[in-house]
Amino acid sequence: MYKAFFKLKRNPFEITPDPSFLFPTRKHNEALAALYYGVRRHKGFVVLTGEVGTGKTLLVRCLLQLLNRKDVAYAYVFNSRLDPVEFLQYITGDFGLEAAGKNKSELLLELSSFLIARHRQKQTTVLVVDEAHHLAVDVLEEVRLLTNLETSEEKLLQILLVGQPELDEKLDSNELRQLKQRIALRSQLQPLTLEETEGYIQRRLQLSAANSHAETIFPAETMARVFRHSSGIPRLINTVCENALITAFARQSPEVTPDVIDEVAIDFRLNVSHPPKVSNAEPEGNEMWQAVKTLLELHDHLQTVRMQNPDPDDDGPMSISPRNQRI
Repeated sequence: MYKAFFKLKRNPFEITPDPSFLFPTRKHNEALAALYYGVRRHKGFVVLTGEVGTGKTLLVRCLLQLLNRKDVAYAYVFNSRLDPVEFLQYITGDFGLEAAGKNKSELLLELSSFLIARHRQKQTTVLVVDEAHHLAVDVLEEVRLLTNLETSEEKLLQILLVGQPELDEKLDSNELRQLKQRIALRSQLQPLTLEETEGYIQRRLQLSAANSHAETIFPAETMARVFRHSSGIPRLINTVCENALITAFARQSPEVTPDVIDEVAIDFRLNVSHPPKVSNAEPEGNEMWQAVKTLLELHDHLQTVRMQNPDPDDDGPMSISPRNQRI
């Protein structure tokens, strides 16, 4: 809709993970190198984590594009809310094997035969699990057990676990300590800095054929406003910039101004954050809580005193004798 107006050949801020739009920050380069090295050197387990929208799936797509498909076969799990048998059925089917109607032992035999055959032909087999933070503990245990298929030198199945920071927390749990010890490489993606955000926006515009006027569409102060509202999260940057271009086109403005970014941020409620959950723990420094706590302690003390020195004139279990009211 706005491409002709801004002299663009393609939409620069699509939220789909297109490898051609990869913006190679230091962290992204390091993570991609770790993934590639882990697969090619048959290291077994590799873990990639990052906040929502930081580009994890895009990085995986870049990796799969880099790998030579002639000697690499992969199964890609994008919905990890599966039980152990469903998980095995899914990856078996994605490798092109017969999975329908087979029980767990039959699926494991099918997979092991497949992996051994590929290893003999010096071929690489990869399992990519996206959204891995949703995997149940019993499924993660099945994943770990798949790595028991190995030679004396290398693993037969290369496994990439990709997920949000909750995956790190899950892997740190005591019940998954065996899996954690088998992880060969770990990488973590971070949000972009202000400088990286500016480079990210300009690169996407340039790749969309705005080489000569990329900086005029999004001036420096506008990109700074994008960074402030998106906190450097690439997916949010794309959403804000895409809608800002639409708004600027509707106003027939050749450039996106900071106030347009503010309007888009308000429309998408980017300034709205959920309040922190109320903890049952004692709030530090809370005078009201301390007062209530003192009164409860006093009540317990008075009740103990009354039980040790019963008063015949006591009106009931909750009454407080006047002589015990002094502190």
